[in-house]
Amino acid sequence: MTITRRIFVSSLAVATALSVSFAAHAQDKGLIAIITPSHDNPFFKAEAVGAEKRAQELGYETLVLVHDDDPNKQSEMYDTAIARGANAIILDNAGADATVAPVQRAKDAGIPSFLIDREIKESGIAVSQIVSNNYQGAQLGAEKFVELMGEEGNYVELLGRESDTNAGIRSSGYHDIIDQYPDLNMVAQQSANWSQTEAYGKMESILQANPDIKGVISGNDTMAMGAWAALEAAGRTDVIVVGFDGSNDVRDSIKAGGIKATVLQPAYRQAQLAVEQADQYLTTGSTGQDEKQLMDCVLIDETNADKLETFALSE
Repeated sequence: MTITRRIFVSSLAVATALSVSFAAHAQDKGLIAIITPSHDNPFFKAEAVGAEKRAQELGYETLVLVHDDDPNKQSEMYDTAIARGANAIILDNAGADATVAPVQRAKDAGIPSFLIDREIKESGIAVSQIVSNNYQGAQLGAEKFVELMGEEGNYVELLGRESDTNAGIRSSGYHDIIDQYPDLNMVAQQSANWSQTEAYGKMESILQANPDIKGVISGNDTMAMGAWAALEAAGRTDVIVVGFDGSNDVRDSIKAGGIKATVLQPAYRQAQLAVEQADQYLTTGSTGQDEKQLMDCVLIDETNADKLETFALSE
């Protein structure tokens, strides 16, 4: 699918607490349901916090639900939102294919969906699909990785969940840069399904089979943290690790001289923008934007890590 519009936005400060209860100060504008993957991942928690805070500021009640990347659970949550008479649904989805049916079901019930972070395979059923420019961000990360590697050496790639469109886009962005350097040799490429625990185990096994690796490039920060923990446990803090997301954990690791870089995708602001577009759509019948919208990513390394807080970069 072709993305036709790019949005450049400034970072905002992040709320520090998440409430799953209705806003006491809601002004009776109705209910906005916010459905994301597990809040155990700080990226998805930041989405939920940003969306809920903005919805309450705009006078809506909120219902925050977690689908745990389970399409069946996501479908049930859509049914819950429909049954509760939600005015709109903000969604970070559980699969590009599996999400089409529930979004269509909500549309048929007169409830618009506003997607963040991950696209779905169909156009015209969600009102907005606001995603990070994963390809642009991956290229930024890959360029830094190549620089850190000195354009040579054996490296490993940790992939995200195969059903997630972003995993493939990021990998393509990485390789469109890295593959230009013939002295960079990928000795292993494995999926760790966005999981820190799984990445730790995969990294242990890869390191045993390839003790001479020089670098690891990861599809997200959670896997980068798992890989770094395994490398530390093996006494291999010389290995270069680059992640993707812009998490506080990786920020702290960068500042401590551990992981070398990450790529910030503005999860908090993206979620707020979806709520603002939902409000405008409910008020006027239009968002004033194309359905497909891109938000550019920012490279985070030792030069700007101190300005990063919960997926937002201060000026």
